Amino acid sequence: MTSQEGYPGIAGVYLNREEITEDKLHMWTVYVRLKVLTEKGKDYANVELKYGSSNSGGGYTVNNISGRTIHADGTIIPFTGKPYEKLIEKTQGYDGYKHMAKIFTMPSVEIGSIIEYRYSLRYDDYYFFAPSWFIQSDLYLRKGHYVWKPTDKQLVSKRDGHEQLTNSIGWFPVLPKDAQIQQTRLPAISPNPNGQLILSLDVHDVPPAPQEEYMPPISSFTYRVLFYYSPYRSAAEYWQSEGKYWSKNQDKFIGPGSKVAGFVHELTVPSDSQEQKLHKIYAAVMQIENTDFTRAHETAEDKAAGLREIHNTDDILDRKRGTSDQLTALFVAMARAAGMKAYVFAVTNRDRSMFTNAYLNMSQLDDSVAVVNLDGKEVYFDPGSRYCPYGHLDWRHTFAGGIRQTENGTALSDTPGEPYTFSRTQRIAELKMNEHGEVSGIVKLTYMGAPALAWRHRSLRGDDESFRRELRTNLEHLLPGGVDIKVINILQLENYEQPLTVEFTVNGPVGSPTGKRLFVPADIFMSNAKPAFPHEKRDLAIYFDYPHMVQDAIRIHLPATITAESVPSPDTEQFKKSALYTLTNEQKPDSVTIRRNFTLGEFLFDAKDYTELRAYYSKIENKDQENIVLANAPQTNAPKPALSSN
Repeated sequence: MTSQEGYPGIAGVYLNREEITEDKLHMWTVYVRLKVLTEKGKDYANVELKYGSSNSGGGYTVNNISGRTIHADGTIIPFTGKPYEKLIEKTQGYDGYKHMAKIFTMPSVEIGSIIEYRYSLRYDDYYFFAPSWFIQSDLYLRKGHYVWKPTDKQLVSKRDGHEQLTNSIGWFPVLPKDAQIQQTRLPAISPNPNGQLILSLDVHDVPPAPQEEYMPPISSFTYRVLFYYSPYRSAAEYWQSEGKYWSKNQDKFIGPGSKVAGFVHELTVPSDSQEQKLHKIYAAVMQIENTDFTRAHETAEDKAAGLREIHNTDDILDRKRGTSDQLTALFVAMARAAGMKAYVFAVTNRDRSMFTNAYLNMSQLDDSVAVVNLDGKEVYFDPGSRYCPYGHLDWRHTFAGGIRQTENGTALSDTPGEPYTFSRTQRIAELKMNEHGEVSGIVKLTYMGAPALAWRHRSLRGDDESFRRELRTNLEHLLPGGVDIKVINILQLENYEQPLTVEFTVNGPVGSPTGKRLFVPADIFMSNAKPAFPHEKRDLAIYFDYPHMVQDAIRIHLPATITAESVPSPDTEQFKKSALYTLTNEQKPDSVTIRRNFTLGEFLFDAKDYTELRAYYSKIENKDQENIVLANAPQTNAPKPALSSN
């Protein structure tokens, strides 16, 4: 076997994958048999098994690792290495939960080899975990076999401070049409009077997960089965009951306590309007360290500083730091202390997944935003997203589903979106060309809304030098090759209420000479743009993250020795009521100015619109590749000096 029919160039193929979960043994076993087809496929020799461990129990351990490499000629090389452990992340809290990985490398893997290995995941004897079967990956799956043998014991579910008896099982499936979960029950044998229930799934010829441009979060679309234990008979019952306990715990943590109330009293004055109070509260929370963008602090550090464990928002205020969700809770606490109705809204991060109310599991809600009733109108805030402007949401939390607190309890709901006018990028180039066709000047990039927030978040991940290098590299990817770029100014980086502006100096060639002519990209910011949709067919919806605008203006001042022979003609292209493209020019004897505007009013398009949308993008991409044609200016003959009569 040297390839997989229908998938030329695929790195490898899962010949067989098997996962068996036995609650009686508190163990999952995994078996993998993988064929390596390309050089890239050799990367699958490096196996990383992620697991979690906790001081209070309930974590996993990985053991019983064995394997071998089988060469195409039949030679077998057994795995004799020793896996090593790596700490991925350690969470805060009394239980000291650690995200770990056990890593090993299969020996002597080459193109044509078969990699074969198995391992076990074990968990504490007093815990039971429903499995998740992830059927589809980045490789083709020839054959898959999945089994779960659940316990028949009466279980106690402990979460969010409450306990419930449960022994019923549910699942959320996303499967190929011909695949079904089979339920069988073995004959009753003591001590199991009902007989062992077995849930199984067999699949074959599962294609790789789609890899398409601008696609929704892939975790919402790949084939999978997500199991869960549940004491509830319906989704409505689950979300109503679980929402009640979740909201109760949120309120217990939020308070507000005496310290938060005192802080708000000092921060505001009685004459402030609700709007003024909320502005002050939001600004105060934004000044607190967000540890999701800095680092987690060890328990020993807190003890040395005389700080107790975190139990409520007073503790967050004492520390002057907290996670994104903790800062959101603190903002809600302060708003309540100021006399306003404020609520927490738990959402699914839209960059990672989509909320599914049919999947009865609160773990899919991974972020929190705030809702405040301001003068009778509900306004949404994202204080946990560092530098997010007042009254707005990070795009990952817009159009997002989840569960929120209400005046009368909780409700499943969706967050609002932001209009296309909120997220804008303006790119301005003021350039001067010399007689050799090289340009020098200033490029100014201004970011608003989501693009500004993204760059501000990047600035928190490293030092000033690395951030400037990232800004410069970003512009290098836009402009023609060979242009020297330097960052000279970064304006309003920490002022999240203002646009973020970055100024560069540029120097170098921007065009391609041909004989006596020079071809310069009309919009130099689009000179390296690749086709948005190169493939003719499409399976998934088209997903652009958020509505936005891009506005370009390029002015090139020409020397007396060069004239503009031709410039791209003005154009306007519209896609239904969702997108608008305009290109205009302004030509003078000593300069050429090109203005390009693109507006995307929607972020999600159905797959059935793909052909028309692709044709639209192709049309504007062709327009973007048109050039300004420059030529040597004709030289006028100077008048000869008059002869003297002497």
